[in-house]
Amino acid sequence: MNEQGRFPGPTELNVLGEALLPCSNNPLTGFFRTGYCAAGPDSAAVHLVCIEATEAFLEFSASVGNDLSTPMPQFSFPGLVAGDRWCLVAQRWLQAHEAGRAPRVYLRSTNQAVLGLIPPGVLRAYALDLN
Repeated sequence: MNEQGRFPGPTELNVLGEALLPCSNNPLTGFFRTGYCAAGPDSAAVHLVCIEATEAFLEFSASVGNDLSTPMPQFSFPGLVAGDRWCLVAQRWLQAHEAGRAPRVYLRSTNQAVLGLIPPGVLRAYALDLN
């Protein structure tokens, strides 16, 4: 934990086996609101896939009960719009993938803990940060 009581994330690895890079500071994302898709101690957090939100994904997410577009100031959540980067729950990403509505991902900011659930080849097919 850092001095603000938040888990920093950089000590964790991404799906490429490198140091985990931040996903977004605007809006501030991650379960621990550090900007990283960090799992934290005991790998308790599951907001591990760094995505770029799309209208199609946001509509899909709302249709399955997870409205990410509506601001919730009480949780310091501004609501997402297409183009925002966000740490998404791995199961939600997989659900969207299976429905053909998965958003693109930033592999360097996606936690390696998702590899037990999402095959690397599937993630690579959605990668925005591989050249």
